[in-house]
Amino acid sequence: MDRTTDAWGSGLLGVIIFSGSLPATRIAVGDFSPLFLTSARAVIAALLGAAFLAVLRQAKPQRGDLGSLLVVALGVVVGFPLLTALALQHITAARSIVFIGLLPLATAIFGVLRGGERPKPVFWLFSGFGAATVASFALFNSDAGSLTGDLLMVAAIVLCGLGYAEGAALSRRLGGWQVISWALLLSLPMMAVIAVQTMPQVWSVIGGPAWIGLAYVSIFSMLIGFVFWYRGLALGGIAGVGQLQLLQPFFGLALAGLLLQEPVAWTMIAATGLVVLCVAGAKRFA
Repeated sequence: MDRTTDAWGSGLLGVIIFSGSLPATRIAVGDFSPLFLTSARAVIAALLGAAFLAVLRQAKPQRGDLGSLLVVALGVVVGFPLLTALALQHITAARSIVFIGLLPLATAIFGVLRGGERPKPVFWLFSGFGAATVASFALFNSDAGSLTGDLLMVAAIVLCGLGYAEGAALSRRLGGWQVISWALLLSLPMMAVIAVQTMPQVWSVIGGPAWIGLAYVSIFSMLIGFVFWYRGLALGGIAGVGQLQLLQPFFGLALAGLLLQEPVAWTMIAATGLVVLCVAGAKRFA
């Protein structure tokens, strides 16, 4: 497998895994508080990451890497999970797709600022059009939102884009799963304290779907997805491979159609076709 195929294949697998994050979060916050969900998922993923680091005897990051790891932790371990969990108490998971459509553009911008990448000017046309396509589709098909929920999602997208770009740049030296594992370990003491302080007072009222949602966001969204995602970004470029996130909302809707028997509108198929063309164009000019 050549480097380009490996990069885009890894990135695509990461996006598929991430596509279930917001629906799982939406289900979990029905029984768990946003603070507990955010901290518990981080603690569970950190313990798994620590086990991998110990078993595989990975070297500790250098002192100069700590700042970048803290940025990753702020963006993808704490910031995005907490802000989206808070936002999903005010808006629907469908409406959140409006903002997920802006994540590739945010990642590309931070890839330029933090990763030193310089995509060609035409790249920005494809990236901007793809983001507009996803946002328009999601806005047309979503319920009315709230200002609070929308602002929380905007903040989440900014922090997530920063965390993606910073982690991808660091992954070129440390490796993808190592970066997210070390970032999780850095945040573990604080997250463990928050988890203990915010845990449910009565566990018997927590339903099965909420436990499944917590398990998914802890194991897949917080750890396994990043193994493939950071690898793809590091190998293929932050700005270019990051455009695969444009497909994330449509993967989520497709999964809903297959698993939940929800209808798939023709507008979804048309919008997906436009997005695929945008991703192909961004790949060409990244």
